[in-house]
Amino acid sequence: MSVLASEALAKSLGGRTVLRDVSLSLAGGSVVGLLGPNGAGKSTLLRLLVGLLEPDGGRVTLDGQPLSTIPDRERARRIAYLPQDGVVHWDLTVEAVVALGRIPHRGAPTIFASDPVAPADRAAIDAAMRLTDVTAFARRPLATLSGGERARVLLARALAGEPRILLADEPVAGLDPAHALDAMARLRGVAANGTLVVVVLHDLAMAGRFCDRIVLLHEGRVDADGAPAEVLTPEALARVYGVTAVRGVNDGMPYVLPWAKVGEGHHV
Repeated sequence: MSVLASEALAKSLGGRTVLRDVSLSLAGGSVVGLLGPNGAGKSTLLRLLVGLLEPDGGRVTLDGQPLSTIPDRERARRIAYLPQDGVVHWDLTVEAVVALGRIPHRGAPTIFASDPVAPADRAAIDAAMRLTDVTAFARRPLATLSGGERARVLLARALAGEPRILLADEPVAGLDPAHALDAMARLRGVAANGTLVVVVLHDLAMAGRFCDRIVLLHEGRVDADGAPAEVLTPEALARVYGVTAVRGVNDGMPYVLPWAKVGEGHHV
C-alpha cells in the first residue's frame, strides 16, 4: 500500500508564503479531503504532492523515497493528477481521451486509429470506462458530452493509468447535486480497491459524508487533521471559515451544513 508523505513543506508564490511547515502521511485505501478557505494553499499542496511544483523547504516522499529522485515516467505511473477544469483541446472521442491515461506505461497511445492496442492497455481502458460508467459514450466526441459526463471521462483517463494514488483538485466543482454525489461515490469506490484518493473540496457536507479523513488548511498551515467528526467542529468552522453550521444525522450518518457567518443568523 503506497504512502505519500510531506515533511515540513514550505512554498511561496508571487512573493507570498502559501504553505509553511506542512507535514502529512497519507496511506492507500482511504479518501482524504483537503479543505480550507480560498487561498489556504490546497491546490498548491496538491501540486507539490504530485511533483508539479518544487518546495522551497521540506520534501515529499513516496514510499520513503524522495519524490524528486523518482523519474517522471515512473512517478506518472504511480500518481495520477486530476486538475481543476481539466480541458482537452483536441477533438477526440471518449475512448481516445481515456487512452491518454496509458501514456506513462507505453508512450503515445494507439487507440486513435485502427492500430492494435496491447491487451494490458485495452483491459485498463475498458476497466476505467466501466468504473466511471462512460462505456456507452466510447465513440462519441468529448465535446458532445455534458459537464458531468466530461468529468467522468477525465476521471476515467486518470484511472486508466492504474495509479496507486489519485490526486483530484475540486472534482465536483460546478456539478449538479446528482453528478456531485455520483463522482464522490465513484472516488470512494476507487479507494475501496486500495488506492489513496486525495481530493480538494469546498463542500463541507460532501467532505463529511465521503471522506475518511480531513486535512483542514488555514493560512498555509494544517489547522486540524483527523476524522470528519473530529475536524468539522463548531470551533474549527468558526476559526477557519468564520461560519456557523447546522448539524444533524441522516440514515445514521452525521452531517454539517454551513449556515451563517459568525455573529449572523441562526446557528446550532
